[in-house]
Amino acid sequence: MYKFVFFVPEDNLEAVKDAVFATGAGRIGDYERCCFEMKGEGQFRPTEGAQPHIGVVGSIERVKEYRVELVCEDNLIRTAVAAMKKAHPYEEPAYDVWLLADL
Repeated sequence: MYKFVFFVPEDNLEAVKDAVFATGAGRIGDYERCCFEMKGEGQFRPTEGAQPHIGVVGSIERVKEYRVELVCEDNLIRTAVAAMKKAHPYEEPAYDVWLLADL
């Protein structure tokens, strides 16, 4: 089992979650579409060669984003990450994947 965390702008939150949940990620027992969300602010500065969805090259941009955390079975994690990347508006979305211990 993996913990999958990604950061997404508020305007794209539901579409990206829908894409990830469609892969089967976010299931806990008899429950589906399980996640934790926390609102915050992301910061980045696009460098030369970037094609930013938000902001301009060379300028720091701050965006209202959500951190979304969910669990994902081993056989689905690559598909879930690929679905997030495809649905996400950023060319380089920020995300983490952790292997969970079974205790």
